[in-house]
Amino acid sequence: MDLTLFTDMEIIFGLSIVILLLFHKIKLSPILGFLVTGMIVGPHVLGIIQDLDQVEILAEIGIILLLFTIGVEMSIKELWDIKRFVLIGGGLQVIITSLLVYYISLYLGYTSSTALFLGFLVSLSSTAVVLKLFQEKGEMYTPYGKISLGVLIFQDIVIVPMILLTPILAGVPSTSGDSAFTFLLKGIGLMLFVIVAARWIMPALLFRIVKTRNRELFLVTIIFTVFGIAWLTSNAGLSLALGAFLAGLIISESEYSHQAIGNMMPFKDIFMSFFFVSIGMLLDVSFFLDNIAILLVLAGAVIFLKSVTAGLVTFILGYPLRTTLITGMALSQVGEFSFILSSFGREYGLLDERLYQGFLAVSIVTIAATPFVMTSSHQLSHQILKRTTNRILINGISSKNIDPIKEDEEMHDHLIIIGYGFNGKTVSNAAKTAGIPYVIIETNPETVRHERQHGERIHYGDATHETVLDSVNIKSARVLVVGISDYIATRTIIDVAKRINPDIYIIARTRYMNEIKTLSQMGADEIIPEEYETSVEIFSRLLKKYLVPEEEIYRFTREIRSNGYSMLRQHSMVEEDSTFNLKDELPGVEVTSFKLKDDCSFHGSTLKDLNLRNRYGATVLAIRRGEQIIANPTADTELQSSDTCIILAKPEMLCQLRKFLGEDAETASSESCPV
Repeated sequence: MDLTLFTDMEIIFGLSIVILLLFHKIKLSPILGFLVTGMIVGPHVLGIIQDLDQVEILAEIGIILLLFTIGVEMSIKELWDIKRFVLIGGGLQVIITSLLVYYISLYLGYTSSTALFLGFLVSLSSTAVVLKLFQEKGEMYTPYGKISLGVLIFQDIVIVPMILLTPILAGVPSTSGDSAFTFLLKGIGLMLFVIVAARWIMPALLFRIVKTRNRELFLVTIIFTVFGIAWLTSNAGLSLALGAFLAGLIISESEYSHQAIGNMMPFKDIFMSFFFVSIGMLLDVSFFLDNIAILLVLAGAVIFLKSVTAGLVTFILGYPLRTTLITGMALSQVGEFSFILSSFGREYGLLDERLYQGFLAVSIVTIAATPFVMTSSHQLSHQILKRTTNRILINGISSKNIDPIKEDEEMHDHLIIIGYGFNGKTVSNAAKTAGIPYVIIETNPETVRHERQHGERIHYGDATHETVLDSVNIKSARVLVVGISDYIATRTIIDVAKRINPDIYIIARTRYMNEIKTLSQMGADEIIPEEYETSVEIFSRLLKKYLVPEEEIYRFTREIRSNGYSMLRQHSMVEEDSTFNLKDELPGVEVTSFKLKDDCSFHGSTLKDLNLRNRYGATVLAIRRGEQIIANPTADTELQSSDTCIILAKPEMLCQLRKFLGEDAETASSESCPV
């Protein structure tokens, strides 16, 4: 038995543990740790790992699983919503970057074919690195997260025509038999398959799989779907990663998407580590050290060039300066598909060995720098915005086409809502119903235009900038509601708002509990953490199941929220002498439902005839008959076939009652008779 791969995996994992612990201690990104691991075990340093092809296969599995999880977290509707980012944003970014690199390469003395090929290589960004970092920070659904995703999806598609053009650039006839028309037909057919599978095939298949209650079968089905669709797209001439993303979209339309992503996340994290290790293995460390100065300068130039081009495209799409800067810097590295494309260029003679190694070194440096670049982008954008007064730069090019709302009279004592997503719409509807004067600030120009047409009081702009908040008269506002998912922007908005109007009452939304303390220190009066509100709702429903009175549940949740969620950390959540206790007040009782069958022998019998209370100590609380609810039925109430009876009794009595009803009824409960 050949244990080479097993040995290599053990070496990689063992060394990764040591390096990641060290990097964690000095607060460096795990991505850097895996890159360093790859450099050390690779052929250019210690040479411990010899079978690079096996590691690259594991790395490709990691990319497939990453794109699958991204697809599951979206939906076909959400993908359609970002079509502008994919087609216009992605198209412009690739074209502009390729042309700039082409002319710079021509100036440096390269041939036109090599110059254009270098443009292709540099134009692609790293889907794996960017989306992983956005996922870790919870920024996938921010404006810059969505724009980046759209551009990256286009890049994953455009890699195919780039590969087809490579032999033509080298003057070699293409070996591919696919014409552009055939390629287009395959793409259309694939998209139709995705829509049909998402709407009908996958939900029906997963329903049958889930009915078996076999976790192994469910997991195998998900894995088969992911790799099967990835294989299909690969055979259609597209990338494996794109197929995995489409597989995620298909499963996202089913009600089992959360279970699917939960099963796949551990596999994704393991295989993604191999991807970063494989990238580190490619680097010839001696070549890098011999040319370190020029390579670092070139890497810095690439990061700057790509930041500018991606930022310019975001600005053209109409987004504010802050979103422009963060998006540009997020897409500033060279991507993993560039490594695949570069191998074709090397094969066809477009890259000599020295240029190939130089490209690899520059690309790996840009990838290694990405965590630092993305982290610093928020602070850099904040500093630039503080020194910028131009309205078009601050709010984006779309602000020219969206006139400010003309106020009949200056608003006072009003509500300001930041963001017009689900939370913003809910708050604005409530304010409208209550007659509270309000105004909305939103960064999506299309949303602003659409809502303006429907009479909504909505402004276009980036609320992190003081002039935008001034435009909605924040100095005289009473309440500010921050309902966006970008936690960095939320912090900035709170800071700016409190500086302008120290008396304004701020209610902020956050996804995580660990943000409460920070936002509170910055001046937020109330923070609504989504993950904790979900837990409160779950616990409230649990208390209802145990028949705790509504007023006790309401008091419990009210005290938690009024105390800033501090009660979560207490052993006793409310005073013992006033807390409802199920054992003391309703000892050993359960509420369940029995549905009488269509041919029930009890049809026409009254509750008095059945004498359930005397026989089994059971009380019929209500009867549901079709759409009608008969609450607190009397002894003379007649039962009918298909009635559902809601019954209160002790568990052992319920078991005896079930035996009495026999085949005439079905129970919705799952309790078993005591032994």
